[in-house]
Amino acid sequence: MKLMNIRFCRWLTACLLAGVLLLASCAGQNQNQESVSSTSPTATATATPTPTSSGAVSSQFSNLPRLSGEATVEMVVKGSPIVIRIDGANAPITAGNFVDLVNRQVYDGLAFHRVVREPQPFVVQGGDPQSKDPAFPVNQLGTGGFVDPTTNQERRIPLEIKPEGTDQPVYSKTFETAKVTAQPELRHTRGAVAMARSALPDSASSQFYFALNDLTFLDGNYAVFGYVTNGMEVVDQIQQGDRITSAKVTAGSENLQSAR
Repeated sequence: MKLMNIRFCRWLTACLLAGVLLLASCAGQNQNQESVSSTSPTATATATPTPTSSGAVSSQFSNLPRLSGEATVEMVVKGSPIVIRIDGANAPITAGNFVDLVNRQVYDGLAFHRVVREPQPFVVQGGDPQSKDPAFPVNQLGTGGFVDPTTNQERRIPLEIKPEGTDQPVYSKTFETAKVTAQPELRHTRGAVAMARSALPDSASSQFYFALNDLTFLDGNYAVFGYVTNGMEVVDQIQQGDRITSAKVTAGSENLQSAR
C-alpha cells in the first residue's frame, strides 16, 4: 500500500507540473483561439491545421524558417554564458524558428517569467517579448509571442516531434493523439530546451523553457529542439525576473534557411 501511495504521489506531481507549463505558456493565445472557435469553426480549423500525414506539415507553415543541420547559440544571463546545441536535423522548423529569433535579437533583454523548482525541479521559462518592458505586469507575462514585422501578425509554429527511428517528425499532433508508441528522438532530459505552448498544438511562438530535471511525462507532448552543453549551472541559478543579456548564434548560421 505504501508503494502504491508513493507512485500515486509521483503521478499526481507530474500531472500538476505539466499543467503549470501548459497554463503558463501562452494563455493569451489560448483565450484568443477560444473566442474565435466559438464564433467561427472555419477559423479554428485554420488555426490548428490537420497534417496530410504524420510526416507532412500543413502548407500554412511552408514559409517558416528552417534549420537544416545543427547550430550553436550562446545565451548570456547575469554575465555568464549558457551554450545550447540546436538540433535542426530532428526538429527543423522548431530549431529554425529559434535560431531566426536569436538572429533578430528578439531574446535580448527578455525576462524569465516562470521558474518552478518546487515540489521538484521543473522548468525555467522565458521568451515572452512583452517582458522587455520592465513596467509590463509580471502576472500577465506568459501570454505573448513574436510578432513578425513583415506581416504584423504573431508567428506560430506547428508542434513538431520526431519519433525515434523515423525519417520525419509528427506535426500538429501529440504522440497520444497521433497514436505514436515510439519514444521521441529528442527527449526531455535535464538540460533540454523546448517550446512552450497553449493547449492548441500549433500555438508555440517565441516562449521556450529549460528542463531542470528529466521530465519524461512531457515527451511526445512538447517539442524539444536542443540541449544545454555548457552552463547548466547558470540555468540552475536563474530566478524569476532575471533577464537574458544577449543571445547569439556562434556556429551553424549557414544551416538556417530563411522564411520565404
